Parts: sequence; structure tokens; C-alpha cells
Amino acid sequence: MSHPMKLAPIAMVLVGSMGLGGCATKSFVREQVATVNQRVDALDAKLQTTDGTAQQALAQAQSAAGQAQNNGQRLDQLNARVDGVEQQMREAKTKRARN
Repeated sequence: MSHPMKLAPIAMVLVGSMGLGGCATKSFVREQVATVNQRVDALDAKLQTTDGTAQQALAQAQSAAGQAQNNGQRLDQLNARVDGVEQQMREAKTKRARN
């Protein structure tokens, strides 16, 4: 009979500790939520900054790609003109050699 009597105080302590530690107060929850909200707000601000930087980089890259395409077209035109001048020089040289 002494065995169940020893378990009774232990059982009472366990039941009591479960009852006391099971609930969080409203102020504790509000503090935790406020902390999380601050972190979310900070991350959102960083995300907005990063998004703005990415958009700016994209616009610059698109502008550079357009400029590179224009430069490529200009080079193609210049190459065609140089080819024409070289052809004229060859023809003139050939005419001089015949005379």
C-alpha cells in the first residue's frame, strides 16, 4: 500500500505543472507577434529595395542590348561600304594594269 501513496504527490505535481504551463498570456502572444511583424516588415522593405534594384538592372541591360544591336547593324553597314570600296579599288587596279 505504500507504493500508491508515493505516486500521489508526483501525480499532483505533474497535473499542476501541466495546468500552469499550458497557456500563454495575451501580452506574451502580442509581444511575439509584434517581433515577428517587425521582422516581416524589415524583410519586406529589403525585398522592395532588391526588386527596385533588379528592375533598374533589367532596364539597363535591355538598353545595352538595344545599343549593341544598333552597333552591330552599323558595323554591318560599314563592312558593306568597305567591301564596296575594296571592290572599286580592285577594279581600278585591274583597269590600270590593262592600260
